[in-house]
Formats: sequence, structure tokens, C-alpha cells
Amino acid sequence: MVNTNKAIKILLLTMLLTFSASACQARKWRTVALKSAITHPQPMTGLVLWPEEARRRHVDYGQTIQLEFSYCLPSKVVKGCEADGTIVYDWSWFDRVLDDVAGRGHQLIARFRYEYPSSRDVDGNRGTTAVPDYIKQREDYSETFASNPNDDGPTWYADWTNAELQRFTLQFYTDFARRYAHDARLAFLEVGFGHWSEYHIYGTKLELGRNFPSKAFQKRFFEHMDSVMADIPWAVSVDAGDNRYSPVAADSSLMALTFGSFDDSFMHKSHELSSGGGFNERCWNAIGKGIRWQKGVCGGEISYYTPNEQKLFLSPDGLYGHTWAEQAAKYHITFMIANDAPRGGVATPERFREGSMATGYRFVVRGCETDGKTTRLQVANEGVAPLYRDAWFAVGDHRSATSLRGLLPGEESLIEIPAAANADGSNVQIVSDCILPCQTIEFAADLTNVP
Repeated sequence: MVNTNKAIKILLLTMLLTFSASACQARKWRTVALKSAITHPQPMTGLVLWPEEARRRHVDYGQTIQLEFSYCLPSKVVKGCEADGTIVYDWSWFDRVLDDVAGRGHQLIARFRYEYPSSRDVDGNRGTTAVPDYIKQREDYSETFASNPNDDGPTWYADWTNAELQRFTLQFYTDFARRYAHDARLAFLEVGFGHWSEYHIYGTKLELGRNFPSKAFQKRFFEHMDSVMADIPWAVSVDAGDNRYSPVAADSSLMALTFGSFDDSFMHKSHELSSGGGFNERCWNAIGKGIRWQKGVCGGEISYYTPNEQKLFLSPDGLYGHTWAEQAAKYHITFMIANDAPRGGVATPERFREGSMATGYRFVVRGCETDGKTTRLQVANEGVAPLYRDAWFAVGDHRSATSLRGLLPGEESLIEIPAAANADGSNVQIVSDCILPCQTIEFAADLTNVP
């Protein structure tokens, strides 16, 4: 009997201690009446204008976008090469582009290119490559020419037999990453070869290793980019999924690298397999296997195949049976160039804003509590893509240890901040070193009625 009574007392004491601990725990954590809304396109997402159009339409469209796009020329920033192989740069041209875009509160998507049919922006002559002059002056360097490939106008092609061009191309991105890896003016980098760096030279006979890089060099290039661009999200054209041009889709080691994809004829008439042709969708599938978006940023440009595609893609009926929201979700789009859309009458500033907000990440706080020393958040991503650069929830100067980078749509994360939230959560924010001081990453929350 004594042992039984003792056991009962121990059990009662244990239950009391457990209850007391639970009660203390319940008193320790209190719900924060957090309320917040997402009111604008988020940094590093949305529809994109070129700088000239963004400058001209800034009053009406400046708040509807976060990104601008520009082609960039190696020949504008490279001034020569020293005897030991050190490339001599003057980055002021590129910095002016960045400053111009940042001056409107936006970030840049940059694409360096060598070939651009008919373009005069290198030296005033049509179709000149943007290969640095010191390489062009070499006796072992000789470019090829096409008078009117694919009816796009005269085009010169870089000489990929040249070892210095190959060495320079790798070194250039090493030096670029070293200088701009932590520059908040730059959001994303697009790279590639051929016309517009879009991984094709339509209308010209393809000569791998001559007017287009060999597959062996491309493999080196991809591996090199993966090693030096750890802090800058980079993407290549979905046309790199075409085995005629590229080794990527057939090489499991390259497919495992962390790079994104862009599609420069998005939503054209035969884009989808379901609506005929489907070359673009097949390339998306080949280069991404349906999961590339989980690690690499996905974007592109609304098609220019007809004059009205960019102007009408935001209409309620979309294009060719597919709406913008549908396609943005299907391909997990973070950004999309739509420079001509404001000229069509459909893309009013409000509709442009809505179109931008159909892309990228969308953070929602589903729970928030504090014990006076720590704040705990239950955070979900209700967008169509993850965030590809680091950002953290914070209270004052205290950041969470967990970055929001990589939180996939539909996933949740329990985040702790080593500081106490106010009763209404007004001191809870998202901070990032990868955005401009004038930009804000917003989140949605409505916890005012949570008991």
C-alpha cells in the first residue's frame, strides 16, 4: 500500500509539474497581432522595361516594375590585355548603366553579348561584334560574316577557333563576378552565345568551334560560370536545350549545375505543345526537366514574332488560348521583358502592376509569437517561384538565421528572430543586402483576430 501511495504521489507530482510547465510555456509565448499587406511588385520580380522606355514612362510605370533589362558589350569595358594576361578594364560604361537604372529605383538584368544582327552600337557599323579590340587585332583572329541571316541584317561572328577569345570569355566573367557579386544595382545576369546571346544563329550555317563555341568549350564555360557566379543568379536561353547547339541536355553533370533559363519568344503562337509546334516548351523541358526553376531563376521576353504579341499578352484572353497568369505559373516565371506592352492600350499602369505581381515569390506569415526575447514566425511562399537571393526576417537590427532564399511555392518555414516583436508586429520586416535602399520586400499577414 505504501509503495502504491508513493507511486500515486509521484504520478500526481509529475502531472502537476507537467501542467505547470505547460502553463508557463503558454504564458511564455504570446501571439503577435501582425498585420501587413503586399501592395506592389516585389524586388527582383515582375515585368521588365528597357532603360529608354523605363525612363520615358517613369511617371506612370515607375512603380509598376522593379527591373530593367539591357544588352551589355564587353568591348565597352575592356581596354586591353597586359603581357601576363591580365585584362585591363574601364567599368565606367557599365556603371553608368547601373546608376541610370538604380536612379529610378530599379535593378538591372544584364546580358553581355558578342553578336547582334544589324546593331550599330559597337562602332556605328551594322552587325559588328562586341569582341574586345585587343582580340580583333590579333593575327590569329578572323571573324566570319553573313549578309542577312534570317532576314535580320548583316552580322559578324566571333572567331571561336581563337584560344585568346576562349580564355578571355572565361576570365571576363571571373573578373565581373569579383567586382559585382555584391552590387545591389544588379539583379540577374543572362549569358549565352550566338545572335543576341540566345543560343542560336538562325539563317547562318552552324559551324561548332568556328562561328559558335565548340561543345567542349561550352562545357568548360558552364562549369566555370557555376564556380564563379555563386552570388549572382545567372541564366541561359532555353535554346541551350537544343542538342544541335549545346551539350547541356545530354550531360548529367551540366544539368546538375545551378543556372536559370530565359525564353525570348515567350507566349508566341506555337510556343506550347498543346497549340502546335511546341519548340519552346520542348526546350524548357529539355533544359529544366521541370525542376530547374527550383534553383535557377526563370524569365525571358514576351514574343516579338508579331507586332501585337507584346501589346496584347496582358489582355483577359491572353494570347493563343493562354493567359499571362497561367503561363507565368506554369513556367515559374520571376521576370519577363514586356517593353512594348504599354503601347498597346491593354497594359495600363494598373494592369502592368497586376502582371508584375503574378510573378516571383510572395511571402505570407501564417503565425507570429514572441516570448519577449525571441520572435517565431510561420512563413509560407504563396508565389510561383522562390527568391533567388538572400533575404531575412528581422526585428530591428536582429536578423533571423534562416534566409528566405530558396523557399519554394507551397512550402513553409519556421523562422526565429533573436529579438522581441512589438504587440502589433510593427517592428517585423524583411531585410536584404541584395536590394536597393529604396526597395522593400513586403509580406502578407492578418493575425489581428488570432486568439
